Amino acid sequence: METVRLTVGQAIVRFMAQQFVERDGHQQRFIAGVWGIFGHGNVAGLGQALEELGDAEGMPYLRPQNEQAQVHIAAAFARHRNRLQTYACMSSVGPGALNMVTGAAGATVNRIPVLLLPSDYFANRAPDPVLQQVEHPIERDSSANDAFRPVSRFFDRISRPEQLISSLPDAFRVLTDPAETGAVTISLPEDVQAEAFDWPTRMFERRVWRVRRPLPVAAELADAVALISAAKAPLIVTGGGTIYAEATDELSAFATRFGIPVAETQAGKGALAWDHPMNAGPVGTNGGLAANRLGHDADLVIGVGTRLGDFATASKTTFQNPAVRVIGINVGPMDANKLHGTPIVADAREALRALDTALSAAGYDGTSAAYRERAAALKREWDAVVTGLRTVNGEPGDLGQAEVIGVVNDAVGGHATVVCAAGSLPGDLLRLWRVDDPKAYHVEYGFSCMGYEIAAGLGVRLADADREVVVMVGDGSYLMLNSEIVTAVAEGLKLTIVVLDNHGFQCILALQRGVGVPDFGNELRFRDRTTNRLNGPYVPIDFRAHAEAMGALALMARTPDELRDALAQARAADRISVIVVPTEPEKRVPAFESWWDVPVAAASAQDGVRDARETYELDRSRQRIDLH
Repeated sequence: METVRLTVGQAIVRFMAQQFVERDGHQQRFIAGVWGIFGHGNVAGLGQALEELGDAEGMPYLRPQNEQAQVHIAAAFARHRNRLQTYACMSSVGPGALNMVTGAAGATVNRIPVLLLPSDYFANRAPDPVLQQVEHPIERDSSANDAFRPVSRFFDRISRPEQLISSLPDAFRVLTDPAETGAVTISLPEDVQAEAFDWPTRMFERRVWRVRRPLPVAAELADAVALISAAKAPLIVTGGGTIYAEATDELSAFATRFGIPVAETQAGKGALAWDHPMNAGPVGTNGGLAANRLGHDADLVIGVGTRLGDFATASKTTFQNPAVRVIGINVGPMDANKLHGTPIVADAREALRALDTALSAAGYDGTSAAYRERAAALKREWDAVVTGLRTVNGEPGDLGQAEVIGVVNDAVGGHATVVCAAGSLPGDLLRLWRVDDPKAYHVEYGFSCMGYEIAAGLGVRLADADREVVVMVGDGSYLMLNSEIVTAVAEGLKLTIVVLDNHGFQCILALQRGVGVPDFGNELRFRDRTTNRLNGPYVPIDFRAHAEAMGALALMARTPDELRDALAQARAADRISVIVVPTEPEKRVPAFESWWDVPVAAASAQDGVRDARETYELDRSRQRIDLH
């Protein structure tokens, strides 16, 4: 057997460089590069390997400012590339590794491939306990990196070099599988990274992983045809799987041909353009009037590429028809079977094509003219509501969040990608941002991870250098993870960040009030020494000066005209820009006949809490336990 002598770190770099994916005849390298921060745990292992071999193998190294952020960058990049390419992320031992756990959870929840290579304690245990090692008194093989196990789709710890021979192919099998993908973690003891081994040269031959498009089973297709043919008021709920499968044209044709309106989830927004005749808008807790009313009466829900989380179903209160049935079209069996659904375990594109053919062959003509007209009328009503909310209405210095969204959307259009993740902005964007193509909307809401936004903006920019990227982020989330502005400056990545300064966590403040609790701990206020509570004046934070200090073009916009001018300056600039917009916190977008299950205290001396509990129990009685 022919062999080559390499360290474990060098073998990993060379192996990653030879992994390719293919879908629909198009091949590309799967790992685009390696993000990482060096420490004593990896500088002599993977770090040495990247320095020596990275350029020759076409495996570039990129340096972030925070390990959590690098995973967000990789995940956003992979999502924008429809999961056909991603980055690897490495860290040193201990805190550097654990910083990646949050990003790993987000990637796994959202079904996005990322490869994580955290360093670990010494496998030989000679210097035990090594610096930054977490000791366990009775489990000697326990490690801080065990925290990755529940948030990874694949986990392995390499204690001997030859274990890589089987571990790496298994890892890439999971990464490239559309149903199994998520965070993949290979934990690398720092001494093992530097050990040498005689590797079989076949290990480093080019390998092409074909991303499968599973076809629907005939029996499952027949079940779905029977359900659709009998339905009077069907509704499609589209998720991110539609976009990842590049099935948006098929969805448009299917919905149009059969007159079935389409409702959007966060990950599925953009599958149809906002003005598509069959686009009923968002559904669920953050939904709009049209989709929520259609969902309320629907006798059939067809989920396409969605995991039907609690926001899409409004904690299982959206679908109120006693006879409602569910069809789940999903490449993952777990998601296809949700809500007692009739599953079609298949690729979204192939399933829609097959279902279209089967329905036509069965003589199905689609929904009635009356139902189509009702859906169209609701869409017109909802579009008018959206236009009203986006329109500036008030004093020039009294901008609400919805008005900021309207101004920014009008300025950059429906092709630029908007990026967001947490707070009230995702709900408002889902309702109000108008998109023209499937990649114009990038909101991480499976994990709703604060701090994702700016890092993800970099990932989208790296994935699509020709697309304008606009990050919209609240001041609370900005304060959590703004350091990647420095990375954008260093790498010459241009994007626009719009910071909405509304003095803290206004989303949770509104939720707090909704459950009857007085204002407490959610705003950026000074501590009042007479009450010992955080209810003093607002803490003045100069976000513009902060962004400028990190190298961004930093602008302040207090009025609509100033915001439009700042956006024009940002578009003309040759670097990252940050626009700070003071926003009136009490100008909130209302809910539209929806609910979210947030338990209210069942015992309290406060009248507001008791009243909220009474309302909560009434709302909870509407939950469809038969849909579990």
